[in-house]
Amino acid sequence: MKHIHFYALTLLVCTIFSCETRREKKEEAKHKLSTADTLTTTPSEISFYFYEEKNDYPDAILEMFSPLGNQVFKPGKVPFEFNVKNYPYGEGLSGFQLKLILNSSDPIGYNMPIFQKELKEGTYRSIAYLVDQEGLMLKEFGNYVDRDFRVGDTSPFPYSEEPYIAVNLPTDKQTYTSEEEVTIDFLVLGGDLKKDNLKVIISIDDINYEVGQVTPVRIANLPKGEHFLSIRLVHKDGKELEGPFSTVRKSVVIQ
Repeated sequence: MKHIHFYALTLLVCTIFSCETRREKKEEAKHKLSTADTLTTTPSEISFYFYEEKNDYPDAILEMFSPLGNQVFKPGKVPFEFNVKNYPYGEGLSGFQLKLILNSSDPIGYNMPIFQKELKEGTYRSIAYLVDQEGLMLKEFGNYVDRDFRVGDTSPFPYSEEPYIAVNLPTDKQTYTSEEEVTIDFLVLGGDLKKDNLKVIISIDDINYEVGQVTPVRIANLPKGEHFLSIRLVHKDGKELEGPFSTVRKSVVIQ
């Protein structure tokens, strides 16, 4: 009888845990593919959706001491210096906790607040941000910082009040299994989707999915092969923004 009670209790705990960890899909959109679009004989149905996300560190603050705004450096090693507050930096979180994007490139992760990067002549827009335990961007004001600077004899970016976009995930040519979700994790800087009447259009090959909030979007059931992805920040009427960082393009590979 004790064994029966033990197994019943174990099953109940597992059931409760499963229910608690199951995440509800929000605004799911499905798109059917013909067999001609896949490498298999079975037609695929691609799903776009997102989850209700929680920021575990809403009060985290990332300060950038170097570079300064429009600071000019000689080509070579450029110093980066940050200060982190209200966040368990270096205290057991797995993976890289501080990430840096330069000019819409793939992010590079760091587990130290002071480092140097070898940079060639050019004008750079840097976006630094903290991530949670899943590696997703923290998106509250103060969780991230952006800064323009120059290396060598170059001109600054033309002044623009237009918002722009930064993409944390995926990295270019990132690989997934056919069972995995592809996560599109992005941030809008210099503006607000609702207040500025903007939206984000996520395109995978020729399929579009629109989102009106800054939340990670998941794509499931992509067929095997390489897929071309774009993340575009546009006006609600579909008009393109003119800034150089309003669109980010990547590709992902499903194995």
